[in-house]
Amino acid sequence: MLGLASRSYPELFPLFIATYAGDTLWALMVFLLIGFIFPQKSIVKVAIFALLFSFFIELSQFYHAPWIDNIREYRLGGLILGYRFLWSDLVCYSVGVAIGSVGEIIWLKLNG
Repeated sequence: MLGLASRSYPELFPLFIATYAGDTLWALMVFLLIGFIFPQKSIVKVAIFALLFSFFIELSQFYHAPWIDNIREYRLGGLILGYRFLWSDLVCYSVGVAIGSVGEIIWLKLNG
């Protein structure tokens, strides 16, 4: 919700948060979903897959055929596929996956 709020109401957040929170939290969500779907996989494998998936989505933004741009016109399609490539998004994805990885390591140490 915070990621969507940072995009929908950027004036309510500091500029740094409004600019980068959405992509960072998106990658964290990808990490958590992959970990949920594949609980037997190691944190490292989940992190690598989440990064690869996130980077693939970002690199796909170089591709602009009418059919995929039509999908991007819908809010959900745009949120999933993005609109244009940004180098900073790759950094945000890395930070989001790192937060998920460190969070899971801490969780396992506290509850293991």
